[in-house]
Amino acid sequence: MDYIKQYKSFINSHYLNGAIRITVGILLPSILLSLFNNLPAGVSLSIGAMCVGNTDNPGPIHHRRNGMIACILIIFLVTLLIGLASPSHVWTGSLVLVFCFVFAFISVYGARAASIGVNALLVMVLNIDRQHTAFESLITATYVLAGGVWYTILSLLLYSFRPYRLVQQAIGDCIQALAGYLRIKAAFYARETDYDEDYRRLLESQVEVHAKQDLVRELLFKSRNIVQESTHVGRVLMMIFLDIIDLFERIMTSQQDYRRLHHFFDETELMQDCRRLILDLASELDEIGIAIMSGKPSVEDSGLPGHIRAVREQLELYRGSHRNPENAEAIASLNEILDSIEDLSLRLHTLHRYTTYDRKLSRNIKAEVDVEEFVAHTEVDRKLLLENLNFKSDAFRHAVRMSIATLAGYILASYLPEFLPKARGLGHGYWILLTIIVIMKPVYSLTRQRNYQRLIGTLGGGLIGFLLLFFVRDPRVLFVLMILFMIMTYVFIRTDYLVAVIMMTPYVLLLFHLLYPTDFRSILADRVIDTAIGSVIAGLASWVIIPTWEHERITDLMTAALEANIAYLKDVAGAFLGKPATVHQYKLSRKNAFVALANLSDALQRMLSEPRRKQKSMAEMHQFVVSNHMLTSHIATLAYYTETHAARFADAAYQPVVDDIVCRLEQTVDVLADRTVAEPKRPARADLLVLNERAKTVKGVKPIIDQFNFILKVTTDIAKVSQPLALTYRRPFANA
Repeated sequence: MDYIKQYKSFINSHYLNGAIRITVGILLPSILLSLFNNLPAGVSLSIGAMCVGNTDNPGPIHHRRNGMIACILIIFLVTLLIGLASPSHVWTGSLVLVFCFVFAFISVYGARAASIGVNALLVMVLNIDRQHTAFESLITATYVLAGGVWYTILSLLLYSFRPYRLVQQAIGDCIQALAGYLRIKAAFYARETDYDEDYRRLLESQVEVHAKQDLVRELLFKSRNIVQESTHVGRVLMMIFLDIIDLFERIMTSQQDYRRLHHFFDETELMQDCRRLILDLASELDEIGIAIMSGKPSVEDSGLPGHIRAVREQLELYRGSHRNPENAEAIASLNEILDSIEDLSLRLHTLHRYTTYDRKLSRNIKAEVDVEEFVAHTEVDRKLLLENLNFKSDAFRHAVRMSIATLAGYILASYLPEFLPKARGLGHGYWILLTIIVIMKPVYSLTRQRNYQRLIGTLGGGLIGFLLLFFVRDPRVLFVLMILFMIMTYVFIRTDYLVAVIMMTPYVLLLFHLLYPTDFRSILADRVIDTAIGSVIAGLASWVIIPTWEHERITDLMTAALEANIAYLKDVAGAFLGKPATVHQYKLSRKNAFVALANLSDALQRMLSEPRRKQKSMAEMHQFVVSNHMLTSHIATLAYYTETHAARFADAAYQPVVDDIVCRLEQTVDVLADRTVAEPKRPARADLLVLNERAKTVKGVKPIIDQFNFILKVTTDIAKVSQPLALTYRRPFANA
């Protein structure tokens, strides 16, 4: 582990920049107004700034601006209404029920809308225990609104100073995620590796890479000044991202039969040499990612080409002395791996040049694609709400669960002091509800994961806070520590929730201790008790109230992955049939295939977090996901050969094989979707025999035919494993 690189990545990341921005936006109003002896007003301003800051997620600036404005108006209205209802438990409980349903349900409009909804509930919870007159409610709501306006102005001003900063940080983060993916690929070359564990980690990493690529797409393709190529920096950033997508596809082409390679080469150092080269490539990617985030040119490893040549020489020596009919294909595979490594090295050389932002690099950029089709567009249309007002909608079911659970939490918190006379009234009402709101997610697996992280993080962070308050007495030192914990909370809140909660708990304890210098042990006890109560309510609600299980919707993701691969294969194979797809169509189908595979892999990981009785046919499901990953990889490999082989070896003889592969995949989709299945048009083996004979007589065509062989084999495996899966997975509301 390179700690220097980790440090550079951390200080240049958008997570740290965003955390500092939010921390300053929250603390500054309270600090300034406390100097004028008006801390309560400062706290209300800080609450408004915090809620709006929490919704200031990375994205196109007009989306961020519109989201913050919507959040300002909503939190003003929520604060006002909850304040007006505060004298009556009945009215307050009614608002809790309505607000929780409405603000959980608006998640149908996407992640930013969901974030606004969560923070609307947050401001509701933070004001729920305060009893105000109508005038006081209006004043408090106005302060909250002013705090939101203050943060919005701060965020937009900072963006105007460095408009490309967030894009650079997101691209750098994406490149580093790609480096992590490459390191996992290197694990397949290690002796005595666990292939199942490696594939599990590879699928997890692919989900992460997809998420970061999706963020960069949003930032680049929805930012007008970049899309319109109005600036040199914008054009270079666009070129970097397009090359990253091509690079990811090239990395996926290195799919091999690793068991066979280990069988033939484990007694040599060739596999380990390849592993070291791949790790060197990953290290180069890290350097490029950090350079883009920091805005400084990267330093290229000049020794990498020499290392690649040295391994090639070792392979040639081995070929000359050990080649035989048994290991000939394995030697050819290892040679293909070195070709891939060399190609990746050349691509990284180009990326190194981009970090210089040399104006010569962006002069010839051409818009090969219509970027509008590469990003998702969610319109604020009431039809979408009406379409989801039923129990088939995950958002609707989540909204029902959320409203019932929070109402139960509110009722319990309201009467808890009566049953526990020793309860100190330090916020049972809001902390229990807060725990429920932040833990509950649309699916059970995510709620369970958050529940565990919240409990463990609260206990771990509570211990840290206890030790600090026990040994540190100076308020100034405690204030500095509180700021540091606050920053770290916002650094990890979007990447590692467990660490974020560990940081958040001492931050809250220090805040309460500085505001209300009482016995900190009572504050800690209340936090732990309230968190435990909220966790139990959230867990029971997710388990009992119309729960959402992954197996209920996994079939849709399975068929989506197959259909995306069918379209991807058709566009790639068209080049070998003399009917090449346009660049736009090819890149769109490639993107859809990668996205569908990432969604399927993510669903598999969530399913593993569910109760065992809900994990149906997991061995077959894992095989299906891995086989789809291999299918996408082999199609990507075939795509790589289009540049060098398609024009020379285009032949209508491939058409029957392509038709048969597509037919098998379409039949598998029909099986999974429970539709009528037609008989196969014709066996593919006869067609492949013709192609295999051609491979023996036509020099250079063998790599293409090998890929068609691999694709057909994987397609057959997918069809076989889909039969039992089709009988297992059915949506419970399919006939509703």
